[in-house]
Amino acid sequence: QVQLVESGGGLVQAGGSLRLSCAASGRTFGGYVMGWFRQGPGKEREFVGAISLSVGSTSYADSVKGRFGISRDSAKNTVYLQMNSLTPGDTAIYYCAGSRSGSYSNSSPGQYDYWGPGTQVTVSS
Repeated sequence: QVQLVESGGGLVQAGGSLRLSCAASGRTFGGYVMGWFRQGPGKEREFVGAISLSVGSTSYADSVKGRFGISRDSAKNTVYLQMNSLTPGDTAIYYCAGSRSGSYSNSSPGQYDYWGPGTQVTVSS
């Protein structure tokens, strides 16, 4: 089992930046993929982006491409979601998730095996 916990959420003004962290414990594997999802008020959970832990390749939803970046710190077993140019539309609970499929293109929640409890991000106008 892999345990994930997000941190770094909070309140930020529109146009500001925020960096979320996802710390993983337990066994991780070569080819493991970490994804970020979010769920806004009254909305379904949607894909934000993902990173391959082995090679660092990333993919992003069109809605965040160019504004958000995902990185990893293998020594700390942590992945990051850097969010820039935030808008109120980015307000959501943000979740990190782990997939054993090994593809950074995994964009469906059903493709992920492990989930963190989420962290709230609120962007004020």
